[in-house]
Amino acid sequence: MRVVAVQVPDAQPQWQLWLEEIGFVPGEPVTVLARGVPGGDPLVVRIGASTFALRRAEAACVLVQDYP
Repeated sequence: MRVVAVQVPDAQPQWQLWLEEIGFVPGEPVTVLARGVPGGDPLVVRIGASTFALRRAEAACVLVQDYP
């Protein structure tokens, strides 16, 4: 998968800069490595050479697309 865009809720505008600073920018490859149990929170994702745990609300801001 690759990042297409980052769209944050109006109530959390600071997430935009934070997600971009840690590497969630259009075109960057991203992989979901693990999901927390129960409920799938947090998600462990790899972006570039870094690995992060994101809450589902944060991860939902990152729009991704499968490689063709």
